[in-house]
Amino acid sequence: MADSPVDENLLNQLKKLQAKYDYMGQDLSSYLDGLLYSDYITYWDYIHVDTLLSLQNPETSFPDEKVFIIYHQITELYFKLVLLEIEQMTTKADIDEKFFIERLDRIIRYFQNLENSFDIMAKGMEKEQFLKFRMALLPASGFQSAQYRFIEFASTDLINLVSMEERERLKNADVDAMLEQIYWKYGATDLATGKKTLTLLQFESKYMKSFREAAIKYKDNNLRQIFVKHFSNSPRKNEIVEKLKEYDTLVNVFWPLAHMKSAGTYLKKDPEDIKATGGTNWQKYLPPRFQRRMFFPELWTEKEKQEWGIAAIKKAIMEAN
Repeated sequence: MADSPVDENLLNQLKKLQAKYDYMGQDLSSYLDGLLYSDYITYWDYIHVDTLLSLQNPETSFPDEKVFIIYHQITELYFKLVLLEIEQMTTKADIDEKFFIERLDRIIRYFQNLENSFDIMAKGMEKEQFLKFRMALLPASGFQSAQYRFIEFASTDLINLVSMEERERLKNADVDAMLEQIYWKYGATDLATGKKTLTLLQFESKYMKSFREAAIKYKDNNLRQIFVKHFSNSPRKNEIVEKLKEYDTLVNVFWPLAHMKSAGTYLKKDPEDIKATGGTNWQKYLPPRFQRRMFFPELWTEKEKQEWGIAAIKKAIMEAN
């Protein structure tokens, strides 16, 4: 049987490939041999499904512990997606409004999904199981998510992450002084003694060097700085401001409140609240009104700052009804 004629489009593609590999000093024929010998790619190999499904290793036999593990793994993957977007935004030369807005939209969608997903934690486990298996996790805590801290460093000036009581005093301080008073340290003090918990000591030992590097890296190149330098006088400023405010609210109001809802479900107990794993002070650490943490404080009115979180909660209630 005679060979079928070669499609003209294939010949053109081969010529383009030949030019590409000639430019790189490579032999196209060798690469085509590799293509002939290689197997077809499969979904399970490309996504590493078997490896992914093997990464849940509970410390107890309670079935709901796997729910707990998988949910936190999913959360960390979403954080990685956010950081991938921020990396594009902070490294792109000649960034324009279209690119900035599109990436902001992606980040907003990731955090919307995260915030909406928290019912998996709040409603998806038996309280009796949780209160038992959690004791095998000490002193580990979701507080120790380094990726979340990197998102914060990359989103705003470091002074905006300093504990609210220390911001005015440290507004002209160096990176090390600000890091010493960063807000989240106050959420990982022992409820009885006021000293650093083992959770915090472990966290600082593993990540503090990387946090310092991130604080320096993003000092003049975080999302707030990009807005101020490139888009504060943009024709699309109002659109960008609304998206930045939505991002700010999602991360610094709705995300902590979702945690509070979950913590309240499992850790609320009269006459006093149960300690979180690692002794983190979730009652003082999570409520937005205590820290009034904002990535873009200049975008909010003084009234909105004083009522930080309240307006967003009211709005959510109205939309739900």
